[in-house]
Amino acid sequence: MPTKAHPRYELTLFLFLLAIVAVLGFSPRSRVDWALENLLVLLLVGTLLAVYRQFRLSAASLTLVFVFLCVHELGSHFTYSLVPYDRWCSAMTGFSFNKTFGLHRNHYDRLVHLSYGLLLVYPIREVLLRLTPLRGFWLFFVTLNIMLSTSAVYELVEWVGGAYLGDDTSQAFVGAQNDPWDSQKDMALAVLGGVISLLVVSLHSAVRQPLMPTACRKKWNQRG
Repeated sequence: MPTKAHPRYELTLFLFLLAIVAVLGFSPRSRVDWALENLLVLLLVGTLLAVYRQFRLSAASLTLVFVFLCVHELGSHFTYSLVPYDRWCSAMTGFSFNKTFGLHRNHYDRLVHLSYGLLLVYPIREVLLRLTPLRGFWLFFVTLNIMLSTSAVYELVEWVGGAYLGDDTSQAFVGAQNDPWDSQKDMALAVLGGVISLLVVSLHSAVRQPLMPTACRKKWNQRG
């Protein structure tokens, strides 16, 4: 089912993303880690460009992808474990985020994994909605499973990469910060973010449907 074209908006997002990658690619903390992290960005953006004429995501989905990539790019510049969010918070507000909430590690990587679920589950749902007959519970279930499986694949990539990189680069890329349960917590946060987003979408659909005329409601049900 085709979506409404927004070529100017799509081009604007793409150019902004290129600018952000260029700026945050200038003198990153670890060039090797930055390059590894941006392989994922290249793969995702390259895929979207390759299928652009045949399959175009909605403006909402592209915006969510753009926001996630911005969050990811900031982490790739500093490395996930060293993004100085606590120092920024102290400078802007006068209090330490970590001390206020009793945190003893850098949690930016947790934010990225949570954002992965919160922001990218909607585009994944849109793809399934348009390319498969899945609806209702099964659409929710399969979307969430894709979120979990892709999170697991990323953790496996971190494991393999960490095993063959040098110590400093390995620590920057994996970002476990001596937490033996880091991978499991990252996947759990991605799933939590996905569940929250899917529940919001489901609630929105449930509230909107009774307000629609009957003909529109039938069409909405066909869309999922």
